[in-house]
Amino acid sequence: MTSRRIVSNEKNLLERDDSNDRTPSASEKSNISPAVPGAVILKLLGFTAAMFGGPIGVYFLTVNTVFRGNSTWAGATAAITANLVLIAYVVVAMKEDQSDKIAAEQSAKKKR
Repeated sequence: MTSRRIVSNEKNLLERDDSNDRTPSASEKSNISPAVPGAVILKLLGFTAAMFGGPIGVYFLTVNTVFRGNSTWAGATAAITANLVLIAYVVVAMKEDQSDKIAAEQSAKKKR
């Protein structure tokens, strides 16, 4: 069996020189702003700490004081705490998304 040799005038992916498309010209300033705002990172870190520390803290707080050594009930309370932190994160994320939409609508109204 023989195979056909494909002759093409186009350059393949490795032969292309795309460096001209990606570099800004000397008069343009490059955008060095972060892709995610700092407030979003702080919220994420806060909820991460709450998701880690909340259930563990609730477990050890309630296992001997509230439930008198019953680790099943203390574990259930820790699981409920983890779910509450998760629900709070989703609510905050939804409100933040809605506030961005409202701000965009208000700026569009001002431009009219």
